[in-house]
Amino acid sequence: MKLAFQLAYKNLIGAGLRTWLNVGVLALSFIIIIFFRGFLEGWNHQAIRDNIEWELGAGHLVHNGYDPYDPFSILDGHGRLTQEQQVDLFPVLVRQASLYPEGRMLSVALKGIDGQQNLLELPTASFTSSNTKIPAIIGKNMATSIDIKEGDEILLRWRDKGGTFDAANVTIVKIFSTNVITVDKGQVWIPIQKLWEMTGLENHASYYVANENYTPSSLEGWNYKTKDDLLSDFYKLMEMEKISTSFMYLLLLAIALLAIFDTQVLSVFRRQKEIGTYIALGMTRSQVVGLFTVEGTMYSLFAMIVGCIFGLPLFWYLHTSGISFPDFYQDMGVSFPTRLFPSFGIQLILTTILLVVVSAAVVSYLPARKIAKMNPVLALKGKMQ
Repeated sequence: MKLAFQLAYKNLIGAGLRTWLNVGVLALSFIIIIFFRGFLEGWNHQAIRDNIEWELGAGHLVHNGYDPYDPFSILDGHGRLTQEQQVDLFPVLVRQASLYPEGRMLSVALKGIDGQQNLLELPTASFTSSNTKIPAIIGKNMATSIDIKEGDEILLRWRDKGGTFDAANVTIVKIFSTNVITVDKGQVWIPIQKLWEMTGLENHASYYVANENYTPSSLEGWNYKTKDDLLSDFYKLMEMEKISTSFMYLLLLAIALLAIFDTQVLSVFRRQKEIGTYIALGMTRSQVVGLFTVEGTMYSLFAMIVGCIFGLPLFWYLHTSGISFPDFYQDMGVSFPTRLFPSFGIQLILTTILLVVVSAAVVSYLPARKIAKMNPVLALKGKMQ
């Protein structure tokens, strides 16, 4: 085996430019595969963290009649708990409403939340620092889409518990920036005490947000969902992303491996005298096949070295500094941060290295199998059998 590595190394170095072209293509594929996998991993981890910090907390205690995906459940999907049952929980009440910015009607979800809460990143402290009658906070994307600034007053219309319409002006006291679309687009947040007063639903909530100290218990009419339950749809989306991007990785890797395969086929064809000489000197056919397989595999080893030299500094920089994106990406309707930090874990790099090395070994072995069928006398003469 040591002899095989020595001969393979000398043959590759002797091939000159052809070797380094193959190594360069394979190294580039290695870097691109790791970059995109790290990009998606970082995006997914960042999206999960942001959703927990801005909306989910440790979980939600949801009223059985409330379904966030069904607007018709908002009217009756609420209830209340006793003070003892609300330990380590804070309420959120959701109502349907309409905003009228500059005379236009916009349907929104009107959400009441306690201004004293400190579990979620929502800047609810702005409620208490304002002297307006009905203070409200909205997300930056929504504010941009309806051309609203802090301090503006907007007409809001809602229904009380009896179904009667009422209207009043709300004052935008804070516009916050977030990557979580579900707390931004079409959402207006006001103090829950004010919403209770406006709707007559004193102490009612559509759901309660739990902190890490909350101990779930069976409560009639309520269903507790952990943060993993609430993120289940996102986890399924992540799996679909991994499957779809795997095709791109395989295509990119196949293009790089095709160059190695072609090089090995050409080597077997052009180096017949050399193969015959190896067999005449006492090497078995399997040893010669192993030599050519090792030679092809060494392309991947050289590519790993070149890829690490150029890739590791790049990956470290992107991991620490992140990748900045323009604000217009938020209009795509997905949770896309303005600065994303890719995640390049050791496991990611090692699995990619293993994939490239094994793949290179397989495509090197396939053309080398022909050596086992060669007649050594004809091979010495440089003739195909």
